[in-house]
Amino acid sequence: MKMNKNIFIIAAIATAIFSATACQEDALDPNSVITADSYEKNAFDKWLEVNYVNPYNIDFKYRFEMNESDMNYYTVPADYDSAIKMAHLVKYLCIDTYDEVAGISFTRGYFPKMFFLIGEWEYRNNGTFILGTAEGGKKILLSGINYLPDVLAQGADALNYYYIKTIHHEFTHILNQTKDFPVDFKLITGSGYVADSWSEEPYNTEFGQNGFISSYAQYSEGEDFAEMLSIYVTNPQSYWDEQLKAAGAGADAIRAKLDVVRLYMKDSWGIDIDQLRATVLRRQADITAGKIDLTNISID
Repeated sequence: MKMNKNIFIIAAIATAIFSATACQEDALDPNSVITADSYEKNAFDKWLEVNYVNPYNIDFKYRFEMNESDMNYYTVPADYDSAIKMAHLVKYLCIDTYDEVAGISFTRGYFPKMFFLIGEWEYRNNGTFILGTAEGGKKILLSGINYLPDVLAQGADALNYYYIKTIHHEFTHILNQTKDFPVDFKLITGSGYVADSWSEEPYNTEFGQNGFISSYAQYSEGEDFAEMLSIYVTNPQSYWDEQLKAAGAGADAIRAKLDVVRLYMKDSWGIDIDQLRATVLRRQADITAGKIDLTNISID
């Protein structure tokens, strides 16, 4: 009933407009009154121009855009203040990190040219939710931005798990799309990938024993590679050692995979993953110590 009513009202309005205009002979104004996606730049937009657009040609989209969203999920706009903080985090922990380790030419050439933020996580039917995605080597979606204040209050581990590790994970996909990783990696646990079951028992608890660094790594060799690198560079050696200890017999496979990841990053991109990790962790410590103002958008 409600749908019919809405259709009737729309039809009635259209009829009224047509009736009113059909008998007029005035020339139409050539200027459209529709100004979709037009807005006056605010202080944050200007800060993004200086820190993202001008030096890196990166479009950091924090306003909600239907065309950039996945309509298979319930999405909401990102909170403005949280978007500012996320822009600082991406810049300091990711972009500046690769500038320091690999050089600004590398970052300009390969870092994704668009970030798109949404406020809510993208929930799946199996009880998991999407933290982020990479599309075509050009765009990274970051979801759950409206939870950032709570995540920051929990410290570096939570910040890594929900956001920063996700960015390094998705950037790994982009690098792999440009230069594929060796077939040797795919063969180490080639029969262990379970795309449809990685979040279910026993795979969500026994992944280490099966030679995987995380449950999601079991989804495919591509996700496995991205999980290996992103988890390694965003966590201290003590964490890595704990994971290997818990993996038991599966630790040898994880070590073999890390050797392939290490060689790939060095040979293909000239990046030492231990230097990358040290830089990430040092910058994370700056964030948790409050040394970086995540709200400052002045450009003076």
